[in-house]
Amino acid sequence: MESNTRIKTIRKTLGLNQTDFAKQIGLTQTSLTMIENGKRNLTDKNIKIISSTYNINEQWIRTGEGDIFNSSPYEKEFLEIFDNLNPITQQYLLKMAKELLVTQNKLLESIKIRP
Repeated sequence: MESNTRIKTIRKTLGLNQTDFAKQIGLTQTSLTMIENGKRNLTDKNIKIISSTYNINEQWIRTGEGDIFNSSPYEKEFLEIFDNLNPITQQYLLKMAKELLVTQNKLLESIKIRP
């Protein structure tokens, strides 16, 4: 898969149309179409903007190696903390995280419902 195809994959994975994706990374929709069709090359600047804007693995854009998304900057720290907890506390933390996820989803739904 070429980098132009990977850009299209990123855009579709994010659920964005060409116009919105292009706008977020400082391109016109026409420029993005040309990149996705292989008629124009990505610049290093384009790659860095896409990577930082959408937390995309820069290496994946360039070569297809690794995961498409970078892990959360908090993931490593969270896992280190979790590993240092005893099993009972790990179970408690997991239960609290699940409850937090339910609460977050309810809040997000209430925002969507508002006119």
